[in-house]
Amino acid sequence: MPERIGFISTRFAGLDGVSLESAKWAQVLWDHEHISFWYAGRLDRSPDVCHCVPEAYFGHPEVVWINDRIWGRSQRDPLVSQRLRDLSGYLKETLYEFVRRFDLSVLVIQNAVTIPMNLPLGIAIAEFINETQIPSIAHHHDFYWERQRFMVNAVHDYLDLAFPPRHPALQHVVINGAAQEDLSWRRGISSLLIPNVLDFENPPPPPDDYAADVRREIGLSDDDVMILQPTRIVPRKGIEHAIKLIEMLGDPKYKLVISHEAGDEGFEYHAILTELAAAAGVDIRFIATRIGEVRQLDSEGRKIYTLWDLYPHADLISYPSLYEGFGNAFLEALYFRVPVLINRYAIFARDIEPRGFRLPVMDQFLTRKVVEEVRHLLEDPEYREEVIEHNYAMARRYYSYAVLRRSMRTLITNITGLEDL
Repeated sequence: MPERIGFISTRFAGLDGVSLESAKWAQVLWDHEHISFWYAGRLDRSPDVCHCVPEAYFGHPEVVWINDRIWGRSQRDPLVSQRLRDLSGYLKETLYEFVRRFDLSVLVIQNAVTIPMNLPLGIAIAEFINETQIPSIAHHHDFYWERQRFMVNAVHDYLDLAFPPRHPALQHVVINGAAQEDLSWRRGISSLLIPNVLDFENPPPPPDDYAADVRREIGLSDDDVMILQPTRIVPRKGIEHAIKLIEMLGDPKYKLVISHEAGDEGFEYHAILTELAAAAGVDIRFIATRIGEVRQLDSEGRKIYTLWDLYPHADLISYPSLYEGFGNAFLEALYFRVPVLINRYAIFARDIEPRGFRLPVMDQFLTRKVVEEVRHLLEDPEYREEVIEHNYAMARRYYSYAVLRRSMRTLITNITGLEDL
């Protein structure tokens, strides 16, 4: 019997990891006739299946007011406690409305009881599950104890209550082995590990006419070698290593293309990267103004491309991150059959590297050997093809929708008794 499943988070919109992975979960569930509905403060899904509550978004003014007064300090004002309780009470009422409106039988909570971007929403969810005992799955992407900004706070009582909550009706899912161990050690909670996935059973189609001119539109010639950094410009992405790579390759045909903007962590790192590239004689292109969530024309009539329009035109993906919860850009590089340079960040070393991928891997710094491996991949077409086909086969085995489908079958069976997923 098909289930009516409600997805809950602060936001289901854009290209963040939570929004992307939630859509994949919904697709796998839809393939087996389960129907998904969406609750958040920002939504880009069909309005017919959405319940939008602006106060659920972490950028809502009331949430921002509370956040300004609970993080980075150890004492909480009584007024803050009152407004926090008032908002969580209101959000709990909207959860009741969401479940009634769509006659839901299962909830999937996406990171909303994991990282306290909206503390009142997490509290509301915890109380709602306690009051209704509705079968629920909490999908955890990054816990609050993994982020420095949440270490000093005035809400330890609420964090213990709701991030994440413990309840027999609630099953927990994590995306890496370290998170699984931390959740067990810190909270005494068992969990199922489900990595991020892509649809490797169905390779992407070749570039269409719309995306055929990407390279020319971002100023590259036919002879240029495009090294794509498909991430936001934030320090943990280690983009200075990509600049160093191109400097060590020592040929002006290699161009570094960065797809995303600086985001919410300031622009100082952007300025530093610009200075480093200039000093090293590296041609760096910041193209965030030409990349969007959907294809469209900008105010000047120029094409806006999606990130997935870029991948097929890249010659190498640069992914020298210092830290990742998993690493979607790594999977996307394999999916589009593009070689990838990767840093041995902790989750990669523990969960991904043992799978047997063939990659140029740096260990916190670039060596001449790694640079020559990159050069080999870029300049030897036969070797390049051998490597990318091997990596695609490994990714299909370990990170495909089939992996997600098997895990979802276990989860749904555990909380509902349903066995036909």
